[in-house]
Amino acid sequence: MQILLVLAVVVAAGLVLFSLARGLIYFAQGHRAAMDGTVHENQVMQNKMMMARVKWQAITIILLIIIGVTAGSS
Repeated sequence: MQILLVLAVVVAAGLVLFSLARGLIYFAQGHRAAMDGTVHENQVMQNKMMMARVKWQAITIILLIIIGVTAGSS
């Protein structure tokens, strides 16, 4: 059980990193989006990536709490 939880934490942390990187890429493309006239779409994608990052961070924290509780009870 512990191994599965640790693997789930690693996967969730990887998805946090992926969402962060994608959000930073969209943030870096802000000037180009302003030139192309696609500012709104760029901002929507930035917000989606921020919400995905927050979601995966919350899932990671919950999994870490579960690991702590199960490790403390054994």
